[in-house]
Amino acid sequence: MDFFNLLKKHIPRWVILLIDLFVILSSIFIAYFIRFNFSIPVEYSNTFLYVIPIVLLVRLSAFLISRTYAGIVRYTSIKDAIRFFLTIGIGSLMFVIMNFISYFKTGLNFMPTSIILIDFLLSLFLLVASRLLIKTLYFENTNKQDPNKNVIIYGAGELGFITKNTLNQDETTNYNVVAFIDNKINGKKIDGVNIYKSENLIKVIDKYAVSHLLLAHKSNNKKEKQRIINICIEKNVKILTVPQVKDWIDGRLSFKQIKKLNINDLLERATIELDKKKIEKTIFEKTVLVTGAAGSIGSEIVRQLLKFNPKKIIVFDQAESPLYEIELELTEKYNFSRFEIVIGDVRNKTRVEKVFQTYKPSIVYHAAAYKHVPMMENNPSEAVSTNVNGTKIIADTSVEFGVEKFVMISTDKAVKPTNVMGASKRIAEIYTQSLNQVCDTKFITTRFGNVLGSNGSVIPRFKKQIENGTSVTVTHPDITRYFMTIPEACQLVLEASAFGKGGEIFIFDMGESVKIADLAKKMIKLYDLELGKDIEINYTGLRPGEKLYEELLNDTENTIATHHSKIMIAKVRKYDYNKIATKIDNMIKILSRNDNFEIVTLMKDIVPEFVSQNSEYSKLDTNNSQETNNSKTFINLNEIEHIKINNSLIKN
Repeated sequence: MDFFNLLKKHIPRWVILLIDLFVILSSIFIAYFIRFNFSIPVEYSNTFLYVIPIVLLVRLSAFLISRTYAGIVRYTSIKDAIRFFLTIGIGSLMFVIMNFISYFKTGLNFMPTSIILIDFLLSLFLLVASRLLIKTLYFENTNKQDPNKNVIIYGAGELGFITKNTLNQDETTNYNVVAFIDNKINGKKIDGVNIYKSENLIKVIDKYAVSHLLLAHKSNNKKEKQRIINICIEKNVKILTVPQVKDWIDGRLSFKQIKKLNINDLLERATIELDKKKIEKTIFEKTVLVTGAAGSIGSEIVRQLLKFNPKKIIVFDQAESPLYEIELELTEKYNFSRFEIVIGDVRNKTRVEKVFQTYKPSIVYHAAAYKHVPMMENNPSEAVSTNVNGTKIIADTSVEFGVEKFVMISTDKAVKPTNVMGASKRIAEIYTQSLNQVCDTKFITTRFGNVLGSNGSVIPRFKKQIENGTSVTVTHPDITRYFMTIPEACQLVLEASAFGKGGEIFIFDMGESVKIADLAKKMIKLYDLELGKDIEINYTGLRPGEKLYEELLNDTENTIATHHSKIMIAKVRKYDYNKIATKIDNMIKILSRNDNFEIVTLMKDIVPEFVSQNSEYSKLDTNNSQETNNSKTFINLNEIEHIKINNSLIKN
């Protein structure tokens, strides 16, 4: 068995103890030789024979008590060095005490004080150095087994240093940390490893043939982090993330806790600053009803509400199994008991009235809705029944029972809608806004784009397709969408609801739109797959009602800034409540006939900017367009006649 194979095995403790004693023996010999310039006087050489056994006995006793021999040598750390310092220091202090006793009784020192000092320094140095030598030889040999796994750590702070040690100490990995990236600490070294600025990342990757980058930096500079991630994706460098300290098991970081980059990190943005006092003032000791509470948005609103001490949360939805999951989460994970699980349908007026009568909520967050564009395009009656009539029932009941605030969760698809789903949400917006003008309840609308990980979101679909080895389906090469994380969206909803005075449509800063095809390509690379070789992207064409670009504002609208940089108020035209209510009632009455074209025709009447795309209902827009053109032609002829008359009057 060669030396390096021996290093890989756990050396018996008694062998380590013998080695330490040999080091101690060597140290005392060297101390005498150094002190007397390699010529020990006779008076000291005579005492040398009984000094050695005493030194070994004292050191052995100290080793046994402190158990310095019990640690694994290749995992030697600063704590071990400190333990050696204390152990050797206590032994040397014993020698000093022996000197006093010996001098008091015989007039001679047990051992020259200078030798005690030299022996202390030598023993400490040799013991620590022997440990570090073995540790270095072990890891140098281990890392040579796979020279391709060169690693960069992004972050040269304490977390980065701990991450490096974790990699070094894990026998299952062969990662070799070749560089740190940190803009605040650059041009220096940590444990012999150079620290570079992020602007040099590409050069460092090429220089060391880097295969992995570990994110061990909790910076608020999200743009810089995104740049680092994008460079790594382009250079085919795998990205790993280090969990936050609070998530470490038993307060220690292990390699198994280091995970692959989450897709959400690709779209991460700066942390949102909330006015928590204002939100708590709105929520504190209030009964809050959340509709659609089993969905991705509704359930997250429930979680966010927990922070602000509501009196009770009414978790309202018709989905039985997801409600059960929410119930378990609230009781087991959050240890929260002030809630009620209520199964019901927002379209059932009797059930809704019973809920309001029983719990008397002060605030309503209305998240219940159908959101899937192609499905609603094929089922307009259901879209109107839930998104319009369901909203109307919840809103009317809120007014009846004196709710303080009603917050409706809308969508960017309600802006210049091109599909039934978006149009149904726009009608719901119009109704609640108009209702706000005739009652005391404050109706507030929040409008935002796609949220990561929500039901029906593109990212879970891509993830499933990649893991199943099938081609990734994208509707169009140029299609783009705005994205926001679910917690971020819900935090902004709470912020807007706290500051809303009624009648506003709050829109959120969604950042930059993301090309879906580019997102798919990045996800494929994150799975260590090669596009065109391991997996394909299949462009399927735009689906019924789908458009290439989403918008947050209508062309005829503009915005008003608010106290929060990420929240704006859309300036929209006002609608007469009686007229809108009559039109909506008429539309609801015909739902039972399930005549899709009749329903969509009435929707287009309420929302004139609703122009269908890639849909069978586009013919309705053609008819409307022809009628409009005929009307314009008639107007133009009248204008011509009017001009002729005016000209004749001028001549006369």
